[in-house]
Amino acid sequence: MAIESSNSFSSALVITDANIKNNIATSISHVHITKTLHHTVNVMSIEAEFFTIRCGINQATNSIGISKIIVITDAIHAARKIFDPLSYLFQKHSASIIKELWNFFLSNQKNLIKFWEYSSCCNWFLHKVVNKETKLFNPIPLFSCKSSWDFSKKNKCDDLANRWKITFQALDWKGKHFLELLDGDNNIIEPSYIKSRSWLKHLGHSNSLCARAMRAITNHALIGEYRLRFFPREDFSCLCGLYPIETQKYILHECRRFNRYWNPRRDSLSHFILFLEFNPNMFAFANPIT
Repeated sequence: MAIESSNSFSSALVITDANIKNNIATSISHVHITKTLHHTVNVMSIEAEFFTIRCGINQATNSIGISKIIVITDAIHAARKIFDPLSYLFQKHSASIIKELWNFFLSNQKNLIKFWEYSSCCNWFLHKVVNKETKLFNPIPLFSCKSSWDFSKKNKCDDLANRWKITFQALDWKGKHFLELLDGDNNIIEPSYIKSRSWLKHLGHSNSLCARAMRAITNHALIGEYRLRFFPREDFSCLCGLYPIETQKYILHECRRFNRYWNPRRDSLSHFILFLEFNPNMFAFANPIT
């Protein structure tokens, strides 16, 4: 279908892609046999993708005799921003595209535009050519360039996150009993601000589960090990009667009171959460289980 459209004189097949290398975005849009190349510095990938879609649509709508436009991209999330009036960051590009499309539809009511999503991993030969070309260029910025608002925000957030990680590890602010959890690839989970990560996205659906998980991770829970710091004369043995101190590690891995989840991999975040869900009274402010 794409090949048939590309062979039609009334159809414009717009194939777009963008690549960022050393903070320099290379955007390419192909319309028929015409190629448009753009470079910009210090922008996010979605901004580069959105801009190249804008360039492709602009070129197609201003071509003589075009009545049908098909935009093929592996960044359909960027294309959706065209019709999102609340997306402040892309309003300039969106307004320009909508203006072009308004004139395009006004010239003929039968004119149309379609957006096709195509994953780059499928290696479609036309998209592969565009993708390859974006990676071939190695431009060097000649002038000092401003940074987009989104790029500046990301840099600031990355800087804060990196400084927090260094401080967190170097000064041991996490505490001696901080529970190191592993992700699905057995890597220690590090703090991140992206998409409610690293822990919250797995716990945010339940306030009580989130609270119990944080108590377990930081070891600030009403267990014997914690009470020992403030009330050394009290009895802080485990209620199971088999261990002299009710510790975080003992509760998670050995205590018979919490044996409703069989998987021993409780250093893994996913299994740790399941273990908490199967034992709703663990690390909770409730009457102790006897």
